[in-house]
Amino acid sequence: QVQLVESGGGLVQAGGSLRLSCAASGRTFSRYAMGWFRQAPGKEREFVAAISWRGDLSYYTDSVKGRFTISRDNAKNTVYLQMNSLKPEDTAVYYCAADRRAFYNGRDYADAAFGSWGQGTQVTVSS
Repeated sequence: QVQLVESGGGLVQAGGSLRLSCAASGRTFSRYAMGWFRQAPGKEREFVAAISWRGDLSYYTDSVKGRFTISRDNAKNTVYLQMNSLKPEDTAVYYCAADRRAFYNGRDYADAAFGSWGQGTQVTVSS
């Protein structure tokens, strides 16, 4: 099992930026894809972005493409989510998640693929 701790959330005005971090421990971080999800009040949790175990492939939900960037530093066991041009509709609790599958190179990043989750960090974008 891997432990995940997110940080970097906060309150920002529309058009602003935030960088989320997720520190992992307890498993060989570099072997597993990582993802970011979010859940807004009254809504289902949704996929935001994922990055392959080598960091060479990344995937985004359409609503954040061109604004968010996922990256990872395997030497620091950390995955990041750089969020630019934030909108009020980006307001949510953001969760970091670790893939169950070692060395996975596919494109399936549904919730069920992730076996470990962080506690979440709140992002609030004011208009």
